[in-house]
Amino acid sequence: MDGEAAARRWVEGWTRGWRAHDPEPVAALYSAEAVFLSHPFRQPLRGSDGAREYARRAFGEEDAADFRFAEPIVSGRRAAVEYWAVLTSGGREQTLAGTTVLHFDEDGLVVRHLDYWALDDGARQPPPAWGR
Repeated sequence: MDGEAAARRWVEGWTRGWRAHDPEPVAALYSAEAVFLSHPFRQPLRGSDGAREYARRAFGEEDAADFRFAEPIVSGRRAAVEYWAVLTSGGREQTLAGTTVLHFDEDGLVVRHLDYWALDDGARQPPPAWGR
């Protein structure tokens, strides 16, 4: 699978999983050997089980999420994908903005995932030309 198809598959899987608060579509995107870093300073999680556990925890903290992904930027088997989300938990809104850097294997599964993100109180709209 080429990088473009793998990146689009990743966006579709995360979209399905996040929308339903179901970690299974997310876990299916990662190889058994994947290294999953949800933030540069956190301990890495491993494999599809690590991705599943991360998604389960993250989805479990939310009552609702209004999110979007930008078009992936792809080079070979690497991709960067911006995301923007307004999360609601316990009646409190926060805005999450970030970028995921991905490396795919020849089958299109993620072997390395690294997120860079910021979180702020309140609901915010993306800046002009976000995701382009």
